[in-house]
Parts: sequence; C-alpha cells; structure tokens
Amino acid sequence: MLFRSIGDGAADMSISLVISAIWALGAYLTKEGIRAEIAFHERQSARRPAIPRKFFAAALSGLGVAWATYYNDGHAVASLLYSVCAIGLHIAAFGIDPMKDKSIEGIDDFQQDRAQKAIAEAEQRLIEMSEAIRTLRDRNLSTRVHSFAETARDMFDRIAADPNDLSAGRKYLTVYLEGAKEATLRFCDLYLQSRDEKAKRDYIALLDDLEENFADRTQRLLENDKANLNVEIEVLRERLAEEAKKH
Repeated sequence: MLFRSIGDGAADMSISLVISAIWALGAYLTKEGIRAEIAFHERQSARRPAIPRKFFAAALSGLGVAWATYYNDGHAVASLLYSVCAIGLHIAAFGIDPMKDKSIEGIDDFQQDRAQKAIAEAEQRLIEMSEAIRTLRDRNLSTRVHSFAETARDMFDRIAADPNDLSAGRKYLTVYLEGAKEATLRFCDLYLQSRDEKAKRDYIALLDDLEENFADRTQRLLENDKANLNVEIEVLRERLAEEAKKH
C-alpha cells in the first residue's frame, strides 16, 4: 500500500497511507500483546492485561484488509469475507489475550494486588535505569545494569510467588531501587559531559554492592520459606504421632 501510493492523486495516496498506518498499529499491538502474555505466564500470580492488545490487533488487521480490498475492487461482500479471514488467521497465528486473572491458592487477592503493584513500580524503575544507561552507548555499562536488573527480578519473582514476602522485600523494591535509579540518572548526566572514569568505577562499584545485597535478601527469603516449611512438617508429624497413640 505504501508503494502504490507513490504517484497517485492526493485522495488515493491518503487512503493508502491510512491503511498502511492501520496495519502498522496492528503489528505494534500484536508485539505488545505477545510481550504482555509472556509476562503473564511467567508469573505465578498475575492480573489479565487491562487492554486486550491482540484482540484490537486482530480487529485492525481485519479493518485494514477490508478497506484495502474494497479500495481495489469495490466489492463489499468480498471485502467482508477477506476481513473475516484476516481476523481468523491473526487469532490462529497469535492467539488471544489472557482472559482470566491468575491467583495463588491460599493467598487473598488484596495481598496479591499489593505485591503486583509494588513489582510493577519496581520494574518501571529498572526500565528507567536501562534507558538512561543506553544513552551513553557503553556496552560494558549496559551489560552491568542488565546483570543487576536480572538479580533484582529474581527478587520480584520470589515475591510474586509468595506475596507474604512483600513486607521483607519492600525496602528493596522502593527505597533501594529508587536510589539506584536516581544515582543512575545523575551518573549519566555527569558521564555524558565529562567521561569521568572515576565516576564510572564508582557507579559500577555501587551496582556491585546493590546486586550483592539483592541476591542476599532473595536467598534469605528462600531460606525463610524453607524454614517455615520445615516447621509445618514437624507440626504435622507431631499431630500424626498423637493420632497414632490415640488409636
């Protein structure tokens, strides 16, 4: 549609450009819908996407096909049939958006909502850090920030799996990550102007300390869960032993 718009009159060119824009938006929504679905399935508890991106992408694909075919041959019925086929093929290829929330048994929805909100805010801080570092075009720094982000996300996964751990990890998701983001923004401003190697070494040392602390806290959360499980097993054994004595 873009190529055929070249050399046409203003009206035909405008129609071709609008159809191309509709398909481009549909492609973008498809990509974002797939990303949202992957994130949904990776977490043990998650809310369904607020915006059904793949649904809207399929609709836009059908709309673009309908308009393009009608624009070419002027047959309304054929355009409608092509549109239905395009929507069906899009759904067959990319599926539909998750339709139901995913919850963890034994944990109330309020606690899960709090954990998901805290994780989403923490994830946004990591994204802002990565975007700021990317402006420096320094592969070493980008790799270092990515490594720290992955360690932080290990904690996110731990809290998502057991929202009861939110209280123990909240300071890391809020205070520490907010401080890391602010330090990153200030470092980027300084490094863009001066390329100060000492500032770079200090910033990397900060990331090392943060990553070590995040990894340590995540391990403690895991050990605490194991300790709680051992206590539950011991209590269960005692109860079984008492029941055996009664009979």
